[in-house]
Amino acid sequence: MSQFLVTDKAVTEELPSKEYLTNEDFQRITNATQLREHLAFMNRDISGIEYNIEYEDQLRKLQVELVKLQAWIMKEKLRVAVIFEGRDAAGKGGAIKRFAEHLNPRAMRVVALPKPTDLEKKQWYFRRYISVLPNAGEIVFFDRSWYNRAVVEPVMGFCDEEQYQRFMRQVPEFEHMLFEDGVHVIKFWFSIDKDEQQRRFGERGKNPLKQWKLSPVDQKGQELWEKYTYYKEQMFSGTHTSFSPWIIVRTNKKKEARLESIRYLLSRFEYDGKTEAETRVLPDPNVIMRFHRSIYHLD
Repeated sequence: MSQFLVTDKAVTEELPSKEYLTNEDFQRITNATQLREHLAFMNRDISGIEYNIEYEDQLRKLQVELVKLQAWIMKEKLRVAVIFEGRDAAGKGGAIKRFAEHLNPRAMRVVALPKPTDLEKKQWYFRRYISVLPNAGEIVFFDRSWYNRAVVEPVMGFCDEEQYQRFMRQVPEFEHMLFEDGVHVIKFWFSIDKDEQQRRFGERGKNPLKQWKLSPVDQKGQELWEKYTYYKEQMFSGTHTSFSPWIIVRTNKKKEARLESIRYLLSRFEYDGKTEAETRVLPDPNVIMRFHRSIYHLD
């Protein structure tokens, strides 16, 4: 335990070695440093605590950079759409929450559209997504997007073959029009392996605060794993382009995935104050990679 030097002798000398913390201990300990030192003094393994402290520190610093990025986007009147796709329980919602947590809500939206109405089903597929694209100076985070039709809908039988093939022909052209019009589109695929997905489903089932996240579609995800894989690969093959590439995020470690996906977004723009960042703003290539560079996918 030599790396955890106890520097506050006034605190630690009063604390006998024991198996638990008492109310008196917490009255004596006044900051996180003293708490870490006390746990080390008790010969407790605090590697998990240290990891979480480092994660929170890095997240705070990256969120500061996101605030700076948003201010620059507002000033430059840019339009930025960030798409989060992936299998169920891959961590999309949790990542979006950390992206958006401290941003100005007047220039940021999270879009999670419900299933289409009967009227929308008769309209051009992309129409309802066009209506929620970012305005000038705005960031929009899509918790799933038009890519529902590339994977979820054909897997679950929510569209027919003709509708699917039409979408696959049109989506590169649609995204090229967005590119030509100056809309910045970032497409994340959150990649999770089958065992980790099953573990997270189990956690959701036991947690009364997360049970709402489980749906019949989620529960079929494990049964239809290979079918999802087939349509996912078809999507990558047909819609990964130079102007709108797919960015694969390895998400078995969800906290790592959150930090690195934020770093990727920051890396895409030369915003004001970027060089003064107090943390790394380039993503780890072992976690974040373009589709064509990703030889091995978790899912």
